Amino acid sequence: MKVFKRFSYKLIFRLVLILSNMLILSFIFGDERLFFNQLILITALILQVAEIIRFIHKTNRELARFFVALKQSDYSVAFSEVDKKGSFKELYNAFEGIVNSFEKVKIEREAQFLFLMHLVEQVPVGIISVSEKKEIALLNNIGKSILGLSDIRSWKSLETKLPEFTSLIERLGNEGKSLIEIEIKGEKKSLSIEIASLKIMGDNHLVITLQDIKNQIEQKEIEAWNRLIKILTHEIMNSITPVSSLTETMKMVLEKNLNSDSNGMDKQTAEDLLFSVNTIQKRSEGMLEFVEDYRKLTKVPNPKFQNIKIIKLLERSVKLMEAELLNNNVTIELKGVNPEMEINLDPALTEQIIINLFTNAFYALKNITAPKIQISTSESGTFKKISFTDNGHGIDPDIKDEIFIPFFSTKDQGSGIGLSLSKQIMYLHNGNIKADSDFKTGGSTFILEFRNNVKIE
Repeated sequence: MKVFKRFSYKLIFRLVLILSNMLILSFIFGDERLFFNQLILITALILQVAEIIRFIHKTNRELARFFVALKQSDYSVAFSEVDKKGSFKELYNAFEGIVNSFEKVKIEREAQFLFLMHLVEQVPVGIISVSEKKEIALLNNIGKSILGLSDIRSWKSLETKLPEFTSLIERLGNEGKSLIEIEIKGEKKSLSIEIASLKIMGDNHLVITLQDIKNQIEQKEIEAWNRLIKILTHEIMNSITPVSSLTETMKMVLEKNLNSDSNGMDKQTAEDLLFSVNTIQKRSEGMLEFVEDYRKLTKVPNPKFQNIKIIKLLERSVKLMEAELLNNNVTIELKGVNPEMEINLDPALTEQIIINLFTNAFYALKNITAPKIQISTSESGTFKKISFTDNGHGIDPDIKDEIFIPFFSTKDQGSGIGLSLSKQIMYLHNGNIKADSDFKTGGSTFILEFRNNVKIE
C-alpha cells in the first residue's frame, strides 16, 4: 500500500506540472513578444509528457518482468542498487521480498520432495505409480529389483516384458489385493500386490505396491518344520530310548546264558536270540543318531556377528576341506572373489554352510572330468553375495524347489539336513540362499545373499 501511494503521489506531481505548464502556455500563447518563452514552455511540456510516459512504461516493464519471473519460477531476477535508490526504492524492495519468499517456498518444497523420494526408496516395498496416460511416473529401486527391471517409462513396455504381471493388475482394476506366484528371469517369486487409485491435479493415478513374500513364506515353512521335528524327535526318543535300554539288558542275559554251563535254553536258540537283539540294538542306535541329526535343525545358535573379509573365511574353509578336495580331485578357484569385500556375519555358522556346499558339490562332481568349484563375490543393491559354481551334473528341475526341504536328499545315505540347515542359518543372518542350475548342460550355482549393514541380536 505504501508503494502504491508513493507511485500515486509521483504520478500526480508530474500531472500537476504538466497542467501548470499548459495553463501558463495558454495565457501567453500568441504573444509574439514572448515567443521564446512559449518555445521553452512547449519544449518543457514535451519533456514532461515524455517523462510521464517513461515513468509509467518503466513501472509496467518492471511489473511485467516481475510477474514473468514468478510465472516461470525464475527467482534469479534482481534489481540494481541504482534503481533501488531511486523513486522506486519501495517497489523494488517489495519485489525482492516477494521473490525471496517464493524462492524459500520453492526450496522447502524441493527439500520435502527429495525427502519423500528418499523415503520411497528406503521402504522395503516396491511402489509403482501409473498415470492416466499409461505412463510410469514412479518406480522405486525395490520395485525394479522385484520385477527384475533396470528402468522403464511406459506401461506398454512393462506389458511386453512382464505380460503375466500386467494382465493380473488389469484384472484387479482400480482397487484390489492379490497373492500370486510368478517367474521372473528364471526365479520364482511370491508377490503380495495391492492397488489403490488417487487423483492428483485432475489426473487419475494407480498406485501399485508389491512385496516379495517368498522369504517370509519359506521362513514360516522352516518354523513349521522345526515344530514338527521337535514333536517327532521327542516322541521317537521317548519310544526308542527304553527299547535300546531293554535290548542291552536282554543282550547281557543271553551272553551270560551262552557262557553258562547250567541247563537253560539250548545254545542255538540263545545265539539266534542274541543275533536278533543285536540287530534291534543297532537299529535303535541308528534311529537315535538319525533323530539327533534332525535335532540340529532346532538348535541353531543365534549368530555372533563380526565384520570379516570374505577372502579369509573362504581360504580357511578351503583349508579345512583340503583332504576331501584331494580325495575327490576337485580344484577350487577363487578368481572372482573381491579381496576387500567385508560382510557382517557369524564366521562359524557361515563356515558350516560353506562345508555343506562343498560336500554336496563333491557328490555332484562324481565321474566328472576335471571337476572344479569356482567361488566369486558380487554386490547388488542391498545384498552382498557369495557364489559357488560347480561343473557337475546339475539339479533336476523337477526337484529344484525341494532341495531345501528337511528330510529331502538325492544321496543314498543322505540325511536331508545340510541345505535346510544352511537355509535356516542364512535366515538368521536376515539373508537367503538360492540355487540355480542348467540340468541339460550341467553345473550348479549356490548363492549366499547377505544384506548390507545388518546386525541382528
